[in-house]
Amino acid sequence: MAKFLNTKKSVSEIEDLIRDAGQTLILISPYLKLSKDFKELLSYRNSKDKITTVIFGKVQLNPDEMKFLESLQFVILKYKDDLHAKCYLNDEKMIITSLNLYDFSMNNNKEMGVLIEKANTNDKELFEEAYKEVDYINTTSERFSYKTQIITQSVPIKEEKSKKPEIVTSLKTNFNGKFLSATALSKELGISAKDLTYKIEKLKWIEKKNEEWVLTSFGKSKGAEMKKGQYGEYIAYPETIIKELI
Repeated sequence: MAKFLNTKKSVSEIEDLIRDAGQTLILISPYLKLSKDFKELLSYRNSKDKITTVIFGKVQLNPDEMKFLESLQFVILKYKDDLHAKCYLNDEKMIITSLNLYDFSMNNNKEMGVLIEKANTNDKELFEEAYKEVDYINTTSERFSYKTQIITQSVPIKEEKSKKPEIVTSLKTNFNGKFLSATALSKELGISAKDLTYKIEKLKWIEKKNEEWVLTSFGKSKGAEMKKGQYGEYIAYPETIIKELI
């Protein structure tokens, strides 16, 4: 059956939950300020190409915290403005607690929580019911990019201008030059491929369908095309698009 956790045990069990996670790891915490140990755990998981979803609820988070999370290629950062729940889970375990992933809270506050284990017959139904709520929170949260948010807020006029029909026609009609993959384009811009994807998605050049990124009609009007490569189809962007993205 579910186990009671005090503050110390909550921290220890969350560390174990992250360390032992397989393909699924979802961390839900309105406030984030990770300790050195938790950063090392997430960095280690990232080095193994395992995806971690972090959902938070306070946009006034420390920029350094955001930059660290965005530096991890396999961390998906999401935001939900009405989030107050604190829940951490992998494929086998779930911790529901009052504890944020916040260094000060872990060291100074009195917290409580419960550990639910899927393998335990008495916990299985509870685990599955709670997982449905986690899935709902995950699905209804917005993808977040600290860099993209700054760019979007700083140059709204430029982005709006890019939607004018005469600019779209010019780019599509006149381009006969070099195309770049998303990876090559991100290197030209000096940002990660993940940051580039966030930015292009915000500009509505691409959208996700059936877990695959596809071009929108607006993206096609920018000159982007679907091309065939060694590992299947991929989106290719005209090199002239670099100036607009900068």
